[in-house]
Amino acid sequence: MVKNKNIGGHPKTKKTGSQSANSKDQTSLDPAGDDVPAVPADLQTIGEGQLGFPDRVYLLASVIFQNNHLEKPAAQRLVNYGKERGLPLPVVKDEEMQRTAYELAFNTLKYQELLEDIMIDSCFYLFQQMPDDQMSLVAVMLYDFQDRKFLPRERRGKEEIIREVRDVENYLRRCKTKLAASLARCRIKHDLLTIECILPESVKKKQERSSSLPLYAWVNTWKSSLNEVQSTLKTAGFTQVKSIGQLEGQTFCQDPHCGDVLVFPAQLRAQLYSTELLSNHKLIIQDKICSLGPNAVCSLLQEEGDVLIVGCFSGLTVSHTASLIARKHKDNCNNQPTVYVCVSDHTNAQREDLQESVTAMGCKNVKLIPEDFHCLGRGDKRLQRVCVILLTPKCSVSAVSNPVEFILQENGDMDLMQDLSQDSIAQSKLEALVAQQRKDIDLALKFPKVLVVIYSTCSAYPDENEAVVSRALEQAKARSEQEGEPRQATFRLSPSPFINPDHSEGQEETNLFFMLESSAQSNGCFLAVLIKEPEPVVKEAPHEVLLRANAKGILDRIGSNQHTRKEQNRHSNRMTKKPHARTSTPILECATQKPKNLSVQPKNHETKNSSSSTMCGHQEFTNRRQSSQGKAKTPRLQASKATTSRPFSSSKPESTSSTSLSKPENISLKKTFTPVCKTTTSTTTLHPAPPPAPPPATPSSPFVRPRKAPQEVLKPVVLVFPPIHFPSFFPPQRSQAGYGPSYSQWRTPTQAAPLSRPSGNIPKDTSAKSRPLF
Repeated sequence: MVKNKNIGGHPKTKKTGSQSANSKDQTSLDPAGDDVPAVPADLQTIGEGQLGFPDRVYLLASVIFQNNHLEKPAAQRLVNYGKERGLPLPVVKDEEMQRTAYELAFNTLKYQELLEDIMIDSCFYLFQQMPDDQMSLVAVMLYDFQDRKFLPRERRGKEEIIREVRDVENYLRRCKTKLAASLARCRIKHDLLTIECILPESVKKKQERSSSLPLYAWVNTWKSSLNEVQSTLKTAGFTQVKSIGQLEGQTFCQDPHCGDVLVFPAQLRAQLYSTELLSNHKLIIQDKICSLGPNAVCSLLQEEGDVLIVGCFSGLTVSHTASLIARKHKDNCNNQPTVYVCVSDHTNAQREDLQESVTAMGCKNVKLIPEDFHCLGRGDKRLQRVCVILLTPKCSVSAVSNPVEFILQENGDMDLMQDLSQDSIAQSKLEALVAQQRKDIDLALKFPKVLVVIYSTCSAYPDENEAVVSRALEQAKARSEQEGEPRQATFRLSPSPFINPDHSEGQEETNLFFMLESSAQSNGCFLAVLIKEPEPVVKEAPHEVLLRANAKGILDRIGSNQHTRKEQNRHSNRMTKKPHARTSTPILECATQKPKNLSVQPKNHETKNSSSSTMCGHQEFTNRRQSSQGKAKTPRLQASKATTSRPFSSSKPESTSSTSLSKPENISLKKTFTPVCKTTTSTTTLHPAPPPAPPPATPSSPFVRPRKAPQEVLKPVVLVFPPIHFPSFFPPQRSQAGYGPSYSQWRTPTQAAPLSRPSGNIPKDTSAKSRPLF
């Protein structure tokens, strides 16, 4: 494959008409055979071309023409070039010879129709029986033969001789007169002043522009600086002017769009090489439209972020991007942005050439990715910091005036040579290009961390430019509105960092695309900047929040008896704040209403129905034991709203009965207790109950009182049981104190909450002497 040009110290040469000079310092022979020193390649300028090319150039040009010529239908085919296409190219190490061969093949494609008419009209195709596979070589050499006015080719000493080329040359020289006459008849037939007049008008304009396009060169900040390069040029005799229109003679100016790009007249290439700026890689000659993308990346790149370059590009474009980024972030030496380059579409030779170019430029922040762009996943670790993508897809190159030179330098599509020679891209090829461009930009917009996508082409077709970008934005917006994760981000057009000279300030705000028309000053290009929009803040109405909560099942617990976690925590916190006295002392309920009967029975007094009353008292005591251990699951029924629950006071116990207590002196306070029970049966006297078991330890969890449930209001009756004397169960020192062995564990000494005294006739001495056990 063809390597990048102008990396070494040899400049390119241009020719008068279609001629081009050889690149080596060789000697040439004039027709008389005298040795004449050849003009050095470094000093050749326009108009100093020579007659003819080496045999290797003709052979390479014939293969290129064979692979790209226009194949006519069989009924209209007068010249047969054989059926073989896609032939391998001969090895040519000299870069200038490669460029000359491609230019020769491209010009032959332009005049294919005219050359075939000359061969048929002169009967060359009939008298000279040439194999079909050599007709491509005949067409290439015939074009060069008529371009140098059918003069003999200048030969060089020690030149490689290819027998196939020499045979075709001899055939053409023998038919020189017939071929010249046939060309004259064709010009008269088509009324052509020159053969260039047979070309389409658009092709002629591009051909004229290509001969006068100025030279664009960017400053390599890895090797030098803009001020240093300008000082070197002024020292060498160059004069700086303000605009491109003022370029004349040995002058230069600064490009209006790219600050690091200098512009020179086209004829100053040799003088530039004499300054050693090109050979030392301080100044790199490259088309201006290739410098717009790197400058846009540099202006839009954040401090912390990498760059990904995808599409069709050369090592010069990669080096220019890396150079600008390194200069912008030169203060941040520890975290320099990295330029990732996707080279899956490049051949092995192109990859090697790209790596050589990057190394020669001194770039240290470039990494190549051999995988296909469409195979790179979102979770690729190498692309986690990529926030800018420079997308330069394969395009029709229809806005370039010198397409061959551009395709060679930027590794373009050689299959477009035949279409570009007629300045008309086949519809099938255009559709294929657009389809690939859509895939590339759609994938670029799907990367989650990418903030900016720069889409750049050198096409003049809106189908490859505005249509592709607009469709990509619509597709991204449609994907962002779809449900599912992850959601596609939305992008919008943003004004380019360049000032468009073709639009006024008012139109610049509405036209967000940057476009350069092909002219005598530069080639054409298209550039669009797509920036990710920030995620909008969603403001939902209350009913929308409820609908979404209901859809997720959050409102399913509303109306049920199940408590939420928050309610359970709140209930537990409220219960733990109860006093320790309430959790350690059994609670007995006392009726606040006035009972019907209240009597105190003497010691060992027995009455009727003692068994039933004893069972009631024992059951009540058992229930209160279970409640104190925290095992009771259901509370007792409360008598009425006036009924309250409180612990007995040890100092002033009170009664709710209206009947006077009789014989208070007979009531013993030692080893006695008076259990009280609420029941609906009549008041009875009980036999002494068996001694109860020792009270349990302090319960681990507090007694939880549930909500009041509606129930039937019952009329309470208070029963007072006779004192019960226990045997010598407690030690004397503790029995005199009036409490059992474990009473101090659940009776709080500071418990002094007084009970409300109901209306009744209870003697003061009785309430002073009586002391409840619980």
